[in-house]
Amino acid sequence: MLNLGILTISDKGWRGERQDKSSQAIRESLARLESNVVEYEIVPDERDIIASKLARWADEGGMDVILTTGGTGLSQRDVTPEATLSIVDRVVPGLAEAMRMRTFDTTPFSILSRATAGVRGKCLIINLPGSPRAVRECLEVILPAIPHAVGIIKGEITEHQAGKD
Repeated sequence: MLNLGILTISDKGWRGERQDKSSQAIRESLARLESNVVEYEIVPDERDIIASKLARWADEGGMDVILTTGGTGLSQRDVTPEATLSIVDRVVPGLAEAMRMRTFDTTPFSILSRATAGVRGKCLIINLPGSPRAVRECLEVILPAIPHAVGIIKGEITEHQAGKD
């Protein structure tokens, strides 16, 4: 069972001016995994608020994975990657690279995403785009790797099974 946090980053969502459809897309996509959402919140596009929430959840929340949605684009208010990078211990570039590479076939604009992923303590943090469609497409790409990544982070998997002699 994976314990998850979902953090939506959206000025309009935080002010109640927009319905948070991206977090619902995350929940629907994760239905294939044995998972439990233990924290969910909407915060504004403020670097310090995002970083503080991610750090607190990773350190105290008993979460295996935190998925963020929103704030990964090129606008001045898009600061989710910077907030994430400021609190992780290690970066996991392959997750974001795979999302951009595989979704490029759907939209060439995927290469403009600045999403990142990393590990803080024993928690995997992954930035997802803000649109429900993009969330679904990105999770389709990385979902198979998430349980394996968590197992490695927690020390439950010590050797890679694929390709062993």
